Amino acid sequence: MHSVPDGVEVVASREEARRLDSPPLLVLDTVTGFLDAHGIGSGPLAWQRIGDGQSNITYLIERGGESVVLRRGPRPPLPKSTHDVVREARIQKILGEHGVPVPEIIAVCEDASFLGVPFYVMGRLDGTVITDTIPPHLSPVEQRRATSEAVVDTLVALHGIDVTRGEVASLGFPEGYLRRQIERFRGLWEVNTTRDLPAVERIGDWLGRNLPTSQAASVVHGDYRMGNLMFAPRAPARVLAILDWEMATLGDPLADLGYLTATYSEAGRPATPLELTQVTRSPGYLTQRRLAERYQRRTGLDLTPLPWYQTLALWKAAIFCEAIHTRWKRGERPHDTSFGPSLASGVPRLLERAGQYAGLTAATRR
Repeated sequence: MHSVPDGVEVVASREEARRLDSPPLLVLDTVTGFLDAHGIGSGPLAWQRIGDGQSNITYLIERGGESVVLRRGPRPPLPKSTHDVVREARIQKILGEHGVPVPEIIAVCEDASFLGVPFYVMGRLDGTVITDTIPPHLSPVEQRRATSEAVVDTLVALHGIDVTRGEVASLGFPEGYLRRQIERFRGLWEVNTTRDLPAVERIGDWLGRNLPTSQAASVVHGDYRMGNLMFAPRAPARVLAILDWEMATLGDPLADLGYLTATYSEAGRPATPLELTQVTRSPGYLTQRRLAERYQRRTGLDLTPLPWYQTLALWKAAIFCEAIHTRWKRGERPHDTSFGPSLASGVPRLLERAGQYAGLTAATRR
């Protein structure tokens, strides 16, 4: 755990923060005062950044024997309607009451004067997030299969929530969800790129012309993948929490399945920047096809149009990755030495894969 300032990521006081050209992500005396006001621990705090998230930023905070997690947006300026951590906290509170495995939300700060952006504090969970290594307790072949099955079954349970009543119904408008997604991401491309990639317009046109009819309405997580799930620290494989709810809304459940399968790492398939849990290339994990088949058996939905949703997923991924690449080029991600620069070629790879799902591979290369 860090307990001292580290460059512009963390400073000890607001006075130090005012002297910096780039605002820090944490201001320790400000966070300490907020924790005091909510009765969370006592005395000096120690901190540690969790993960390498490319959007909202998460810290483990330890103080007086208590451990909590603080989540905040990236440094301003923020694109309109993104990185709304206050809404993210509200979604988790509502879904937690419906049995969805989510962290406990302890306190929310809507006042941006504290850290430059709103933030919230949630309870720490003792679990495992699977990315580039397989946890020993989930390494036996039967647990690898069980891990994949738990990913699907947790998604099925999320999509089974009644979204027509109560507070859940206030989380979005399922009607027209798919078309709104296309329109919204077209607009994001226009304001977040500095280069010409014709495949973006070509694939967007294809999506609009081939829009499927939604078969159901559900909570849509928006970034549902193994790396956003926390598993219990002991076998058997069990999802302890679904994380990172910033893109959640109400819409078409196959959007989540399309994203899960299109970004899922599988042996023999070329990698893209969105395949963030490479371990599923190892023997024992379900393939993309098996994931979809398990989902279909449990929901009864027709998966004939799944390639359309997979195309949508990777097209959207290319567009929000382009926004990250542009921020890196402008010097707004000074500590990013790998992900941002990799997107110069990574975004075109995502578009090429999207074109493959749509049957437009040759067209995307012209």
